[in-house]
Amino acid sequence: MNIDVFTLFPDWFHWFRGQRHVRNALALGHRLETVDLRATTPLSAGQVDDTPYGGGAGMVIRVDVVEAALAARWGEDAVAGRGRRRVIALAPGGRQLDEALVQELAAEEELALLCGRYEGFDERVHDQLATDVVSIGPYVLAGGELAAMVVCDAVLRKLPGALGHVDSALEESFSAALGGAPEYPHYTRPASWRGHEVPEILRSGDHGRVREWRAEQSRRRLR
Repeated sequence: MNIDVFTLFPDWFHWFRGQRHVRNALALGHRLETVDLRATTPLSAGQVDDTPYGGGAGMVIRVDVVEAALAARWGEDAVAGRGRRRVIALAPGGRQLDEALVQELAAEEELALLCGRYEGFDERVHDQLATDVVSIGPYVLAGGELAAMVVCDAVLRKLPGALGHVDSALEESFSAALGGAPEYPHYTRPASWRGHEVPEILRSGDHGRVREWRAEQSRRRLR
């Protein structure tokens, strides 16, 4: 998988690339690169935004700035090439990220994530350049960088070999193995802590009963 993140703050992603599962994915040949929106802006002095038509507070990232960045990255007209790859604008009003969308994105060969700032993108970025508008939740962040990391984290850990154990991503929250329910409770040593005990069934050694208990606990969390 090749992931391009278009951002005003490419340095933010140095830390993210160092996370173990991300390092594992990159070592397997997957790619995660950042593209500085200021590097190809057609405006002077690195400008990328402008005041909104109709008035109001804040600034809006211009459509021609995003167009120039996409065209420079892929060597083709950004509008004519729309649809050749998944281009995701990150914005609060988009389709909310969930397990189904993560699985969908993990099957793609190429992803591009557009990180907004200020008041976000000119709406024509959503309508004419992006293929998807995605939100990580019904709240507002200062910019799309953290949202892009969330998307990358959720997607990259789905790739074979990214996690330390082959079964790590099979039976987890919202997975098909749990019927889309949250994951069951986990316990470890000590068995007794301040009068709170680990459920006896988990210490029984009866793996069949443990599986049944975990499935029931998971279903209860779905209610």
